[in-house]
Amino acid sequence: MLILAIDTSAVASAALVTDDAPESVLASFATEDTRSHAEVLAPGIHAMLASAGVTGQDVDALAVGVGPGPFTGLRSGIATARTLAFVWGKPLHGLVSLDAMALEVAESTAAVAEFLVVTDARRKEVYWARYSLADGQLPVLEDGPHVGFASDLPDLPAFGAGAGLYADVLRAHPDFAAEQPDALYLGQFALARLASGHTLLDSTPLYLRESDAQVPGPRKRAL
Repeated sequence: MLILAIDTSAVASAALVTDDAPESVLASFATEDTRSHAEVLAPGIHAMLASAGVTGQDVDALAVGVGPGPFTGLRSGIATARTLAFVWGKPLHGLVSLDAMALEVAESTAAVAEFLVVTDARRKEVYWARYSLADGQLPVLEDGPHVGFASDLPDLPAFGAGAGLYADVLRAHPDFAAEQPDALYLGQFALARLASGHTLLDSTPLYLRESDAQVPGPRKRAL
């Protein structure tokens, strides 16, 4: 199976992952900018497909990170994934974006039995979720995702850029203090979950916050 994975919960990233070749990752890209998703995502995907010699019809399914993340960035990735899935006539699966980093932790030497994945939610808050890990298994989401203050999180090892920002109150792992969710691990997580017969999410975004934009109320009478 060949999956195009997209995630824009923090940075813009995309990857082509497969379980039909010795190398599971055919191509990938990710930006470092957290504010230019709409400008770079579509051209980046186009260039990535071309470099891998892959067309939309070669893709078996798409996977997209549904957050949590900010409104504008998250919408860019989900809208792009929905559009490509519709045009190509391919199934679209959603995954919690923090799952990508949980898998990265699970595959690293820093793996522990229970841990937090924490990303920056701005406004002095973080997005976070708690995962457990058993030998030879994928990380299991035990709690979350949530948004809140770093000081209120459980006392567990914490991984991700959000943990790095608040290392004074979290048990932040130094090797992951700047890490963001990445489409590469998101795609690998999707492959593994589908291969084991699990049903994934749809593409409904997990914003976790109400929009700042509000419908204006009726005008007040001047007299």
